[in-house]
Amino acid sequence: MITHSPFQQQPTTPGLSASQRALLRHVSRSFDLSIRLLPKALQAPVAIGYLLARATDTVADTTALPLAERQVLLDLMSQAIAAQNTSAEKSRELSLLTQAFAEQQTDPHERALMQALPQCLQLLHTLSDADQASVRQVLGHITRGQQLDMARFGSGLQALQTEVELSDYTWLVAGCVGEFWTELCGRLLPGYGQLPQAEMMRIGREYGMGLQRLNIIRDAGGDLAAGRCYWPIETLAQAGLNPAMLALATQSPDSDTLKALTPLYTQWLDHTQAQLADGLRYALALNPVRLRVASALPALIGARTIALLRQAGPAALMHHVKMPRHEIRILLGRIALGWGSRAVLKKQWQKLSGDHQP
Repeated sequence: MITHSPFQQQPTTPGLSASQRALLRHVSRSFDLSIRLLPKALQAPVAIGYLLARATDTVADTTALPLAERQVLLDLMSQAIAAQNTSAEKSRELSLLTQAFAEQQTDPHERALMQALPQCLQLLHTLSDADQASVRQVLGHITRGQQLDMARFGSGLQALQTEVELSDYTWLVAGCVGEFWTELCGRLLPGYGQLPQAEMMRIGREYGMGLQRLNIIRDAGGDLAAGRCYWPIETLAQAGLNPAMLALATQSPDSDTLKALTPLYTQWLDHTQAQLADGLRYALALNPVRLRVASALPALIGARTIALLRQAGPAALMHHVKMPRHEIRILLGRIALGWGSRAVLKKQWQKLSGDHQP
């Protein structure tokens, strides 16, 4: 007799067409895995919210195009997402600008995503009123963070000023997603968790912020080359550094700069790993096996990424560090063999991160 894992991936995401599901796979490896593992009630609002967030992020991040054009487009997208009804004139304007923007994208998947924006907006209206409200709320926070990003990094090399700014930014673009996820679970999956809802919201928020901090560390070299420094000036100054020194070090490795950065780099990784440990705690508190595994995967992949970043040290500024695909397949196999149990998830965290206190 053949048995199946209780969290075997579903081939479809309710509400999405085959082409939209393909888009989801192409614009995110790891998060697509998590979405397909989710209970059916959560899949559509999470997937639709994610596709819209990736579309707005594409606009915010395409620094090769004029800032003013991107700001106008992002504002129109934000208004369309927030509106219960959009006038025909506004819809035509958004469609024309979106298609023109899509034609200038060099990445075929991002181009396809932008071309599919009208369909993604229509999908939003297929959700229940409560789910629409949740998606609109989280996207309001995310687009606010993206708008601040574009204003902050308008021209030349710019940096965040303080750790408070960094914390606010990571909440706007990712911590609010942890809250969104938790709010959906509380409404759609009664009895989903073993901790009080307020605590689930808190550690869900920390989890999202940690994932964003990991993105910042991992992508620091590329961001610096694009004129963006998310490491606060006040923190860099403690080590006698500034954003210009880091940007120069990414182009012509400077051993003195990298050596001075090492203590801060280690502190950032420690902080991020602690937030991802909150993410594992969040996942372990979940009762449905599929939901538990879906929630744990980003933390586990993140733990391995942090280990690789530690191994590379500040020299990671010159390289793109990520967990290889074959290791992700091995991880999924080990979780499947352990039926997504809390014990197997703890064991994989320890194996991937070296942290024995999740």
